[in-house]
Amino acid sequence: MMFKGVDFWPHDRTFQIMKMRKVFVIISAVAFLAAVAMLATKGLNFGIDFKGGSLFEIKSRSGPVDIAALRSKLNALGLGDVQIQGLDKPEEALIRIEEQKGGEAGAGIEKAQQIAATKVQKALGEGIEIRRTEVVGPAVSGELKEAGFIAVLFAILGILLYIWFRFEWQFGIASIIALVHDIIITLGVFSLLGLEFGLTEVAALLTLAGYSINDTVVVFDRIRENLRRYKKLPLIELMNKSINQTLSRTIITSLTTLIAVLAIWIFGTEVIQGFAFALIFGILIGTWSSIFVASPFLLWIGVKRDWSSESSSKKPVGASV
Repeated sequence: MMFKGVDFWPHDRTFQIMKMRKVFVIISAVAFLAAVAMLATKGLNFGIDFKGGSLFEIKSRSGPVDIAALRSKLNALGLGDVQIQGLDKPEEALIRIEEQKGGEAGAGIEKAQQIAATKVQKALGEGIEIRRTEVVGPAVSGELKEAGFIAVLFAILGILLYIWFRFEWQFGIASIIALVHDIIITLGVFSLLGLEFGLTEVAALLTLAGYSINDTVVVFDRIRENLRRYKKLPLIELMNKSINQTLSRTIITSLTTLIAVLAIWIFGTEVIQGFAFALIFGILIGTWSSIFVASPFLLWIGVKRDWSSESSSKKPVGASV
């Protein structure tokens, strides 16, 4: 006995996405410009990895952490800005102290960081267990910030070259426009909400880049197949048909991934929640750009109608849906 799967997708309906392309692109442009404005004015709330300082993850042996008393005790040490944040369990907390100014030389500052960390450990006393300690000096934080920027830049360039090689340059430019749109808006949300941005969030951006471009490639691959199949169909109708043919795959894949990442965000520890949030928002904005941004820009850049005959030797990229 065979059981048929349940299909909730309205396959008999065609959404006129390309007819509304100007509206969707205007929405994306407004969000993009707002994100750029936030980054230019407010900037990112860099974590210990990028601005230097010390971080302590602690656990109280005698019950819930008294954050107010602990803050008063640590402020008395004269270490500058001290941030204390409770975690999921009431007996756990994160302590962050700002970078210590120990002199003009980098080595002097790093030594001051170590001295400040020792003071904090002594002030906490035996009733509090220090589960994790991170001390990042200015030299290391500067190198990490530069390395994070280079990693994202090389990821974008690598994706551009790959799409350009497997498709055509028009496809490559359109996919990079959509990808930069996703990354900048995600960074803008981090700036707006004041969320801490560190190395784990850079890893989330790289993951987002791969996820977003995968969705875009599936749509572009279907456009390429339809260019061969429908020689006389107007480009707007052809692209709209291609988007609709891959729409169920895009939505269902995004929802499935979103459920998994939501579980990480809800049940994960404070350390990984920034990573999970970046992925959650990245999945949403990446799905939006794959459907509503990439194809309109491909149309405006201009794809050759005779491209399919010139590139028939190229193998399709991505799964047919």
